[in-house]
This record gives sequence, structure tokens and C-alpha cells, in this order.
Amino acid sequence: MPQQPIVFDAPTPEPRATTVEAIQAEILERLIYSVGKDPIVARKYDWLAATILTVRDRVMDRWMESSRETWRTSQKRVYYLSLEFLIGRLMRDAMSNVGLIEPVRDALKNLNVDLGDLINLEPDAALGNGGLGRLAACFLESMSSVKIPAYGYGIRYVHGLFRQEMSEGWQVELPEEWLAHGNPWEFERRESAYEVGFGGAVVPVTDADGKVRQEWRPNDHVLAVAFDTPIVGWRGARVNTLRLWSAQPIDPILLDKFNSGDHIGALEESSRAEAITRVLYPADATAAGQELRLRQEFFFSSASLQDIVRRHLQQYGDLGSLPDKVAIHLNDTHPAISICELMRILIDENGMEWAAAWKLSKGVFGYTNHTLLPEALESWPVALLERLLPRHMQIIYAINAEVLTEARVRAKFTEGQIANVSLIDENGGRRVRMGQLAFVGSHSINGVSALHTELMKKTVFSDLHKLYPDRINNKTNGITPRRWLMQCNPGLTKLITERIGPEFLDNIDLLQGLNAHADDPTFQEQFVAVKQANKQRLTGLIKDRMGITVSPNAMFDVQIKRIHEYKRQLLNIIQAVAEYDEIRAHPERDWVPRVKIFAGKAAPGYWNAKLIIKLINDVAKTINNDPSVRGLLKVVFLPNYNVSLAEVIVPAADLSEQISTAGMEASGTGNMKFMANGAVTIGTMDGANVEMHHEVGEENIVIFGLTTEEVNDKRARSEVPRAAIDASPRLKEVLESISSGVFSPDDPNRYRDLIGGLYDHDWFMVARDFEAYSAAQAKVDTIWADTRRWNAMAIRNTARVGFFSSDRTIRQYAEDIWGVKVPNA
Repeated sequence: MPQQPIVFDAPTPEPRATTVEAIQAEILERLIYSVGKDPIVARKYDWLAATILTVRDRVMDRWMESSRETWRTSQKRVYYLSLEFLIGRLMRDAMSNVGLIEPVRDALKNLNVDLGDLINLEPDAALGNGGLGRLAACFLESMSSVKIPAYGYGIRYVHGLFRQEMSEGWQVELPEEWLAHGNPWEFERRESAYEVGFGGAVVPVTDADGKVRQEWRPNDHVLAVAFDTPIVGWRGARVNTLRLWSAQPIDPILLDKFNSGDHIGALEESSRAEAITRVLYPADATAAGQELRLRQEFFFSSASLQDIVRRHLQQYGDLGSLPDKVAIHLNDTHPAISICELMRILIDENGMEWAAAWKLSKGVFGYTNHTLLPEALESWPVALLERLLPRHMQIIYAINAEVLTEARVRAKFTEGQIANVSLIDENGGRRVRMGQLAFVGSHSINGVSALHTELMKKTVFSDLHKLYPDRINNKTNGITPRRWLMQCNPGLTKLITERIGPEFLDNIDLLQGLNAHADDPTFQEQFVAVKQANKQRLTGLIKDRMGITVSPNAMFDVQIKRIHEYKRQLLNIIQAVAEYDEIRAHPERDWVPRVKIFAGKAAPGYWNAKLIIKLINDVAKTINNDPSVRGLLKVVFLPNYNVSLAEVIVPAADLSEQISTAGMEASGTGNMKFMANGAVTIGTMDGANVEMHHEVGEENIVIFGLTTEEVNDKRARSEVPRAAIDASPRLKEVLESISSGVFSPDDPNRYRDLIGGLYDHDWFMVARDFEAYSAAQAKVDTIWADTRRWNAMAIRNTARVGFFSSDRTIRQYAEDIWGVKVPNA
């Protein structure tokens, strides 16, 4: 039976008025009575708080009604578990999706306050790193927009990922203080607090009927407290919930220690608990760092599972209907321990038999794989799991026994194949493979681009795919067009509306109507005017933040993403040095002016990535200050890349750099954002670039480089890269100049090892793709010189981006994985 009745006939307040006068009055009321400021002395951040509260009030009615509707109709809910949610600023997103931007702008104008200033003042929520977290945010918004009842579950990081600053060109990591002044979008839910245990022992307990069950008795507990944020769908179609967990101690202070004079020791439990939700991806080079990461992952997984089961029992009374009413999706391997936790809850706490629990669990879980990189497929030392989560380690062994028996008996696997599918990696120290756990514990495993999905079947999960051939499927990633076109590029949105009508705002596929106008000189002129305005805005930002003057008439050549060797920022900056040398050697040529723009963060422990950032800044310092270049080439590294910075850079980009080593990028979503905003892509046949190539056509994208098969062949043959370097005099000269200290006179040996790696192994094919990349860049220059051709290509990229909407992706998840009916689909 439900734990408490849900009443649906409670009185509902009248929706709040959305006239300029009503909003103006409420902003003033909120400023005085909620913020506590007289308008005469209020600062911008006071007006921001009052405006957010006013907008939030108009979201609340839809939020409450969305929840009530799900209870009334007993709709199946989707629970999306992700360690990251890179949601960015929320006020403009909410205003846009409920149609409040203009009335709020006018109301503030009447109060002598500029809405744009307030939007820029709102802090970015530091809840993610890059593509994984931004994808989760886009998915949540799309689930609301297509009316799927959903919860996002994650961690309420106090600092999240670090704030990146530069010190003499080096990355410096500082704490992000996004919560320093509170978060007006969130609501603490004190009733939704759960104890999460660690350590202790597993004790067999005999019930009254003589049945023996296992009981986990942790010796360490923390409290997971829920904070809810509304996620608004387009036109307020639905408002779903992002529920983030904050770790708090059971006992905030040990009074006996405090009273005995140990004032610091008295807060030890608070510090231990709060450390769990303080930082995203704590460095795991030490045993303590590994343990903290595992604590984070189990903490939010356990709290989420307890919350899901509690909600299901409250509404339906028994757990047998779990797969019919609940879909839990694991965004990468970070929440994979949820599979063991659900099994523990079903068996140990609800008395279910193993076979029934395992069937229910597999029916509930789906898993998205985001990487083929071995280091990104998580694994944990068996000893750590046995100490920290002893009952879960027992469950892992039991799952593994079932899987390996099936592999041996049904599939007749060899010993080598059995070792490959095992949840326990026996090589170099026994470790639990979380990717394998997520695979065997889920009824659906999806890749995020067509190429990535096929590679999964052939590489990391090849034998698991043979054992369970019906589980792997593809769901190519997408982006929400609301944030990544309509909000970040209002000028282009207005222009498109004037040309093909506003219907595309509700059906992004209708952008195809722009194809007919791609060669229209008048439309091209208008399109370029919008792009120039966006470039002027970015030019101002670069000047303000970096003190570097760039021309908006130059080609803006952009690579913004996490700094990683496989993403090949190194290839980009090496080619920039080659172009620098060519400009100096041949000043008589008709060079295309370029501004190469980089942004992205390197993991604190990833030395080569941090060294690449330093190299970019060293090269920028040399090129930008060399008068012989005559401003034809500028290099800019913008620090502290986040969603808000991307929203300025993406609409201003002319050329989108998507140049990862083929076979290594699962999908990418930055490529889709640039495409939507009329940038031309230069890229490899990797990730979703393959599908972009198909959608936009060979003539509207610049593809270069080795294919996945060619990369694998060269690696398999251990081909020496030195021959490729020797065959390219330009490359050889550039590498020698970098390694000899031309760009690092203060430390001539700074880049010797980095460049030496290209000679020794070149795992990421930087040297071997250099000539193809240079030729592709020359092709880009040729196209750019033909203004009409370039503009037509740019317009066609925007016109054909509809397939890459996250609405399409979510509808496919709903139909193929979650078993959720999408209204009006």
C-alpha cells in the first residue's frame, strides 16, 4: 500500500500574470521583501536575485502541475543518473522557454536595469566538465520539452570542477565559488534525506521463517540531502526536476571532543562527509583520491536508488511493477554501482529472491557508453570495494558467477573470452570493471554515434556483444536547439524566422527550408551581418579578458573543448606554427587573416595536456607580438571555458575544429553546436562527424586524415612515425623549432619530451595526419576566398542541423530503451 495518500484536488493558485506591469511590480516586491533591499541602494546582484525569484514563481505552477499529472496518470518515469550536469546559467533559459524574455526586459528597463547585465552576472553552475555533463543538461531540457516525466540525479558540488586561470601561460586550478552567495533556483527537500553507509561488515541473519539473509552493517554513515532545481521545457510544455545530493554528517559536531578542547577534531565527521560533495573528479593518483571518487559515486547512486524505490512504493505499493513504471539510465560508468545497490535493496531489504531481483534490475537499467579509451572505462581495486562496500562486492561476485557460467555453458566461450567478459580483471592486480558491470546489468547498452557504436561491438565489448547480441544499439547524441541556437544566437534566430517563418522554433527539422535560400545574395548578406555582430561581441570579450586586439574580419578558427591528446589541440597549434613560418617566409602571398581561438581545461594530473596549454600560450605570445606577421595570424587561449563562454564563442565561429584521432571521439556535441550556428567543420571521420558528413553533404564540410581502420593498422604494425616526419620538411622544421626552445627561451627543454613522443610513437597520429591537415587548411583558405561559396556552405550547415537535435535523440531513447510513450510523437 502507498505510504501516504497523494491528494490531487488541493486548491491550485491562479497562474501569475505575465504582463510587463505585473512582472515589474513583483520584481520590486521581491527586491524589498525577499532580497531585503531598497531600490535606491540595490546593486546589480540584488536585481538579479529579485528577477530570478520572479521568473521562478512563474515556473512553479508548471512544475507542480507536471508532478501532479505524472501521479494522476501513473506515467512511467525516467531517472537519469549522471555525475555531471553542466546546466550553465538558468535564468535566460527559463525565461526563453516560458516566453518571458521581452516582458522581463521591458519591466527591468522601466526600473532602469538592463536585462543583459543581469544575465551575464548569473554564475554558471559548476556541475560538470565537458561534453558528458552538457549532454546530460541538454537531455534533461529535451525530456521536459517532449513531455517525458523525468528526474535527473547528480551531486550538488560545492566547488565542482576548478576555475581555470593562467599564470605565465600555465593552467592554475582554483576553487569555483558558484554557491558562495546561494542558489535561488534550488529548493532543499528535508523530507528527502537518506543515510548512505560505507565500510563495516556483512552479517548473515536468520529470519523467523528460518530463511537466512545477508545484512550489511556499515560503520560509517553520511546523510544525503536533496536539493531540487526545476528544468523547464520549451514553451513550458513540462517542468522536470534535477535532484542534486548534498553530503552532510549525521552528527555535525562531536561535542565531547569540542568540550575537551579538540575544536578541530570535533568537526572531523563534518569534514569527511562534506568532502564527498565538494569537488568534481578529485585527483585519483593516490589511494585516498581513489577512495573519495568511489565514495562520491556510491553516495549519489545509493541516495538516488533509495529515493526511486521510496517513490515507487509510495505510489504503487510493491516492487514487481518496477520495470513498467521506472527506467533508470546510467550516463557512463560512474553510476554503475547502482546496479549492485538496487540488487541489495531488492534482496536484503525487501526479501526478493535473486532471480526475480536480477530480472527486475535488468529490466530497469539502461547504460550509455561514452568512450572507447581504456583509462576512461572505470575500474576499482577489489580490495577497495571489499573494504568500502563489502555487500556490493559479494553481489558483484554473484553476478559474475552467473555471467561466466552462461558464457561457458551456453555460449561455449574460450578461456580468453571468459576473461574478457568477466567483471573482475585479473591482470596486474584484481580490479572490478565497471563497464562490464553496467553492460551485464542493463537491458540496453547504447553508443552515441554510429561509428562509436560499431566500434564498441568490435573492441571494448566485443565478447559481451557476442554473449548478449541484442543489447547494443545506437543513439547519436544531440543538442538542444533552444540554448544552442535560439538563446545564444538571437540575431540568427530572428533572421531565420523572417525568412522561413517561426514554425522551426517548434520543429527544428523545418530549418531545411533554408536550403532554398543558401545561394540568395540578399540572404547571404544578412547572414554575414549576423555573424559579424557575433564576432564583434567576441572581439570585445577577447580584448577585455586578454588584452589582445583581433579583427572581426579575420576567419575565426575555433577549437574549444577539454584539453586531451586525442582531441589533438597539439596538431592545431603545430599547424599554426607552420603557417606562421610560411607567412614570414612568403609575405608576398595573399594570406587569409585568421584568429585561432582555443579554450578548454586540462585535468589537474594530466601533465601533457597542461603542457599543451602552455605551448599554445607560448606560441600565442610569440606570434601575436611579431610585427612581421602584420596581424594576419593571431592565437588566443581563453581561460576558464564554461557554458557561458561557449555561448559567446560558438555563434562567432567561422571554422569549427573537430580533429580528433579517428576512432577515439565517441560523438562530440561541440561539432553540432557550431553547425547550428553556421560554422564550417574541418574534421576527421570520427564520432558524429561521420553523420554530419552524411547530413550536410561532402561539399559542405572539410574532411581529412587517417580513417579508423588506417589508425588501427598503423598501431598494430607499430609503424615508426619518424619516417612521416622526415618526409615532411615543414613539419620537421616546426617540431625542431618547438623542441629546441624557440617558443620557450626561458626553458629551452620545456617541450623536448612532448615533441619527442611524436618521433617515438605518435599514438594520436599528430605527425602522420599533419600533411593532410595542412592541405585541408589550405582548402579552407581557398573556399574562404570565394565569399559566396563559403556563405552558402555556412547556411547549409545551419539548414541541415535538425537531425542533431536532442529532442530527436530523446524520442529514440524513449521508444527503443525506456519504453516511455512520447506525447504527440
